[in-house]
Amino acid sequence: LNRRIYFCFLHLHAIVSYKQRLFSIDYDNNTFVMDGKPFQYVAGSFHYFRALPESWASILRSMRAAGLNAITTYVEWSLHNPMEGVYNWQGMADIEHFIELADNEGLYVILRPGPYICAERDMGGFPSWLLHKYPDILLRTNDIRYLREVRTWYAELLSRLQRFLIGQGGPIIMVQVENEYGSFYACDHKYLNWLRDETERYVMGNAVLFTNNGPGLEGCGAIEHVLSSLDFGPGTEDEINGFWNTLRKTQPKGPLVNAEYYPGWLTHWQESHMARTDTKTVVDSLDFMLRNKVNVNIYMFYGGTNYGYTAGANNLGAGGYVADITSYDYDAPLDESGDPTPKYFALRDTITKYFPMPNVPVPAVAPKMQPLPLTMTRLGSLLEPSLLNRLSTQTVTNNLPMSFEALNQISGLVLYEALIPDDIKTDPRKLIVEGVHDRSYVFVGDRFVGVLSRENQINTLPVALDAGQTLRIVIENQGRINFGIANDSKGIVGNVYVNKREIFNWTMYSLPLSDFKPIVHAIRNHRKQRRAKWGDNVTKVAPMSVYYSIFDIEEELADTYLDPTGWGKGVVFINGFNIGRYWPTVGPQVTLYVSKHLLTSKNNYLSIIEYQKECEFIPPLKFSKTPIFN
Repeated sequence: LNRRIYFCFLHLHAIVSYKQRLFSIDYDNNTFVMDGKPFQYVAGSFHYFRALPESWASILRSMRAAGLNAITTYVEWSLHNPMEGVYNWQGMADIEHFIELADNEGLYVILRPGPYICAERDMGGFPSWLLHKYPDILLRTNDIRYLREVRTWYAELLSRLQRFLIGQGGPIIMVQVENEYGSFYACDHKYLNWLRDETERYVMGNAVLFTNNGPGLEGCGAIEHVLSSLDFGPGTEDEINGFWNTLRKTQPKGPLVNAEYYPGWLTHWQESHMARTDTKTVVDSLDFMLRNKVNVNIYMFYGGTNYGYTAGANNLGAGGYVADITSYDYDAPLDESGDPTPKYFALRDTITKYFPMPNVPVPAVAPKMQPLPLTMTRLGSLLEPSLLNRLSTQTVTNNLPMSFEALNQISGLVLYEALIPDDIKTDPRKLIVEGVHDRSYVFVGDRFVGVLSRENQINTLPVALDAGQTLRIVIENQGRINFGIANDSKGIVGNVYVNKREIFNWTMYSLPLSDFKPIVHAIRNHRKQRRAKWGDNVTKVAPMSVYYSIFDIEEELADTYLDPTGWGKGVVFINGFNIGRYWPTVGPQVTLYVSKHLLTSKNNYLSIIEYQKECEFIPPLKFSKTPIFN
């Protein structure tokens, strides 16, 4: 009996040892309730995977200083589970630390675990290994294979985050089920109900479940027993009221939530300008909603950067593939470096009218630096055996070209090689590559002959007879489609013809370009060889080549922007970190944001992989104190 009393005492102590909170919905009064009192939130989106962890605390503090009482973040499955059975919870993937920092700043957290998130990220946050394991998988449906993988993933993710739920004393007040499903073709309510139940297995009533759709799309997007929210940008009062009136046809009662209120918009490569939204219209609509007790999440409040190969793409219909730029500035109140903009202060003034202002200082614009231009040295071509053997992770032969997914490759490049039959004697020959996903750089022999483009719907090239017999096609993955299409394969996903003759017997070299160490080793060997020789006569820029510079910074370290004007298209590594894709020849983004946390005072390694530029001299790489767009 004494033992039983003792264990009962321990159980009671565990129950009261944390500050348990009660968060729920009062449907009759159309409001959230926190500890028995009506509750309204004004939140801002900040995706932890779009900023370096060293910046998280300052950005969160700036958001709190604007008067926000909550933050919203997606969870990116592909970041945490990049390969089957492999999980990552460190560095930029340390979501637990991110939530702890938000809690420390007095911010509630609205969690959006997906598993599909869109977010202008590669494949909408899905890991591409799903397409390798199940080539015909039906994502976002009741496909048992998909459900099994989601269950495995949620067991890893949500079991870690249960302790942060509001009912367990943590800051997470709401958890989303799916995302904008009303815009997806499948309209599979069995799947939605299953995902609701799978999420609730971990939430267990300790936070509010919600889902989110565009106005009027609740027919396929609403989930029974889950709060419906909408997403939309600035509009007239009549337009906004019209959205709510439509929602009330399927959800007659409950708090009104704009889960994505857009202060800006996304931008694609080759568009004429960065997307911008007028501040006054943003402020006026926000004021109207807050005045009418609408709960608002500003998407994005801080946009950040699509580092590495994480930017996705969109499908504009009729084959209109468009890739997202590296910057996710989004014309947000906090810019890509985390600095407040005029929009920040205008929104802060509006929020102050309805919410108590915290005792947190308003952020100042951080100083920026402009290091001296860098002289770049050519390391070599990716097509040369010395570099190809270092950087290629596998070599595969097959009768037909294989996709990235069949090769189990996430991003980067794949080199496809085959022989052109020597009895094709027309001059020029016509090369046809069906299914270029997404951009191909074509070589015949050692000669660069041109570019094929999914974006611009170009899949044919003339090839001179004397160019050679070895056909080499380098395919760049520009980002898997993140909205509307679930399965977007990369590489050569069709047949290849010269004239009308199909080409067979391919050798494929995987160049994921995700590991900087082989490049560093190659640079060190190259420097030794250069010191052993007198001079260096390689001064040209050639397609598919690697260039580098090692430099010191004399001034105090600060954020800066890399300006690749004069270069063509490629990616940049700084001290082993891929800061993203550059493409200044088309824009509208020109510069790439460089955080001070990536730099040191001495011996910074910068390397670029240039995909397509040809010119007679190697241009310097410059820096700027301000971003350059358009």
